[in-house]
Amino acid sequence: MSAFQRVAKAVNTLVTPMLSAPVVGPFLGRSMTEITYTGRRSGRQIMLPVAYRMRGDDEVVIGVAMPDRKSWWRNFEGDPQPVSIVLDGATRTGTGLAEVSEKGTAVIISLNVQTR
Repeated sequence: MSAFQRVAKAVNTLVTPMLSAPVVGPFLGRSMTEITYTGRRSGRQIMLPVAYRMRGDDEVVIGVAMPDRKSWWRNFEGDPQPVSIVLDGATRTGTGLAEVSEKGTAVIISLNVQTR
């Protein structure tokens, strides 16, 4: 694990509990959330805090800063992969797919239709 990855892990460990904290959580929740997915090679369930933005009602865009120094987003290369994401306090499911372009790297989550 590189120094960058160790620092990122430490920051993620600090940020994750803040997302559900009473005072800070709602503020952070406007642009940050937690995703859960299964690692392709490890088969382990991974929970990761991420910054996101909505694109319409059923798409979530997670920008990947410095993608060459991160590996988590590679789990979403190729075919869409199952993922869950916490939005407005509720866990939603969908599929994530990595997009790499001149504009940058992002994981696009297409949310499953909610039934009531």
